[in-house]
Parts: sequence; structure tokens; C-alpha cells
Amino acid sequence: MIEKQIIKQIIIEFQENIPQLSYVHRNTVFDETSNYVLVGLRRAGKSYTIFQHIAERVKNKDCEIADVLYINFEDDRLGDFTMSDFQTILTCYAELYPERKPQIYLDEIQIIDGWEKFARRLADQKYHVFITGSNAKMLSKEIATTLGGRYITRQIHPFSFREYLAYKQIEITDNWQFSGQQLARIKSAFDNYFMYGGFAESFNKDNPREWLSMLLKKILLGDIIVRNNIRDSNNVMLLQRKLAQSVMQPSSINHLCNVLKSTGAKITRSTISDYIGNMKDAFLLFSIENFASSIVERAMSQKNYFSDNGLLSISLFDANTKLLENQVAITLMKRYATDDYNNLYYYKKNVEVDFYIPSESMAIQACYRLQGDSENTLKRELSALSLFADYAKCKKLLVITYDEEDTITYKGKKIEVVPIWKWLLLE
Repeated sequence: MIEKQIIKQIIIEFQENIPQLSYVHRNTVFDETSNYVLVGLRRAGKSYTIFQHIAERVKNKDCEIADVLYINFEDDRLGDFTMSDFQTILTCYAELYPERKPQIYLDEIQIIDGWEKFARRLADQKYHVFITGSNAKMLSKEIATTLGGRYITRQIHPFSFREYLAYKQIEITDNWQFSGQQLARIKSAFDNYFMYGGFAESFNKDNPREWLSMLLKKILLGDIIVRNNIRDSNNVMLLQRKLAQSVMQPSSINHLCNVLKSTGAKITRSTISDYIGNMKDAFLLFSIENFASSIVERAMSQKNYFSDNGLLSISLFDANTKLLENQVAITLMKRYATDDYNNLYYYKKNVEVDFYIPSESMAIQACYRLQGDSENTLKRELSALSLFADYAKCKKLLVITYDEEDTITYKGKKIEVVPIWKWLLLE
């Protein structure tokens, strides 16, 4: 059992430190009458979203700092914490503040088995609760049943490009597209964001690649290998690298199994499937399916993308083409597939289209350089979009490039060519 003195110390320490914390404002809005489960990739900003929420409530005098009960379960002083200690948290707060009912913030709570039962009890007792976690198993049907609809789930992603510009104090004015000076600053900032991604802690690092490499290792070791009791860590590391190298291509479990076996790895298709599932649970990866396949076949050959360009780039050399498609995939997933991925597909049957969003009647090709290298590239991308548009009755056709912009009419169809840095800021 955790000593009360330790829990009281943790509560008071946070209350003393929160006014001194600096944070980057993020456009995350909460309904103050609801409870939330915040999930997402490690270091994506779940904790700082909580800190921002607390700081803004205190600043606006919606609560006092003494009303805040915050516990981070990754604190080494809570190493022996078990489910039976949850009530001790409430007891300690009541002893510190007998006349108050706290607003409760529980960070990385998935570490403690049975946490969902305590979370439900808090909601039933009308506490205002925020919970964070770095594992998608927090969203499983079993846990959702226990929570019984008492919490709203919100996924927290690494910084968007617009948030990155705000961090760098690059203002987006109403007429930014027509300002040569502002465009130059935006494009220069995008070069760095494109390569190193949206983890705020890396933005001011002299060597962001080194920081990202350490983060990737921590995700693989802590959130995937240790959490899932995986014995052969080398196979997980190897699979992650192979997935990075094939990020633009559909990857069947059979193919991945053969590739890993060719390196001497002893592994089965079932194990590979489990490992990919573990990576998705840790929010390292997400997948999209082939719209042309049957429902059964869709799960067998998916395109896997990384949840942040920085984590992809450190596994690749000459990565520009893959990074472009990966960033488009990330953005489409956030815009159109927040709840699940069934509104975002690729298409491969006779022709190949990188992305299809049925709800928007939109098809997209990601092409680092559309013109200049080869006429074949231009013809291939436009022809595929045109043929697919006839099949799917698409109303909007896009080619997203690194820095090319145009409007092309191809076989009677209007196709917009837009640079990715501009596309990221248009919506």
C-alpha cells in the first residue's frame, strides 16, 4: 500500500508547480460538464493538454489551484501502486482539503490494472475527471462497457503544421498567400516540420533526430515490447524498420513474414499480425484499406503509416517521397477518420489512387514532384485520377506535391495541384 505522505506530497507538488509551467496553446476545446479520456502517442502532448486546461481554468477563475487533484502514474514514487490504492488518493485529498470536492486529473492511468472501475466510480459520484493514456486498449469494448458512456474519448496528436507555426511565432494573416515575406517564412518552417514532425519537445533541440530516435526506442521498448511481454525484441525492431521502408506500399502479412524470414528471423504470420496490432495500440501506426477489395480481403493487405513524420524519417534515407505521402495520410486521418478509418481508403485495381475519402467524394494522389522528372509521372498520376473519378463519381480531384501548384484539365476533369505546406493550412 502506498503511504499517504507520498500521495499528499505529489498532490501539493503539482499545485505548486502548475503556475510556473509554460505550455504551447493548442486548440483543444472541452465541454466543462463532461469527463474525458485523452489517448494518443507518447509525448504527443496529452499531459500538456491537461496542464493547459488547468491553467486556463485557474486564470479564468473557474476554479482555484487547491481544487486540482493531479496524479501522474509514471511517477517513480508510485511504483508499487495497485488498484486498492485508488481510494487512498481521495482520502489524502480530503485530509488536505476537507471542504472541497476536487477536479481530478489522472495521467497515464493505463499502467494500473483495473483503472476503469475506479474511473466509473468517480463519474458516478459526479467528480469532474480527465484521464490520459498511451494505449488504444483503453478504448476496448470491455473498458468502454465498464465506463458505460460516462466519458468522451479524445485522441491527442502531435502538433499540426498550423500549431507548429504558432509555436515558432509565425503569424498566419488573412492574406498570407499573397505575402512574399510570409510565404518565405512559412516554407522555410515547413522544411523542418516535414522532416522532424510535430513533437513540441523536439522543436528547439540542436539535434532533433537524436531526440526522436530515443523516443522511438522508448515507444518500441516500453509501450510495445515490455507492455505486451514480448520476448524477441529484435523482431519488433526489424518489423518497424521494414514497415517504414514500405510505408507507401500495401503490406500483406504474408509478404512481411517472408521479408523477415529472409533476414534469418524466426517468426510466424500470427506473430507479425500481433506485433502490428501492438504498434497500433501504442498509436505508432495506423492503417488504411483497399477500397477495391472485399470486406474480408481489406484486412489482409493494408497500407501502414506512421503517426508522425519524425518517427518515420529517422528510419529512412532519401525519405522525401515517403514523408510526403505519410504526412498526407496523417492529415487525412485527422480530418476525416477521427472515430475510425472506414472513411479513408486507398484504391488499387487496374489503377492506383493513394487516397479516397467517400464522404467527401474526393480522390488524392501524393506526388513529391509531378512535373520536371518525367512526362510519364504526370501522365500516370493524372490518368489514374481520371479513371478512378469515372468509377467512383468523384467531385474533387487533388494532386498534393511538395512545392508545385497548378490547375490542370485532364480528359475534361479539373485536377487541382497544390503544395503540401499550403494544403495543410487551407482547412
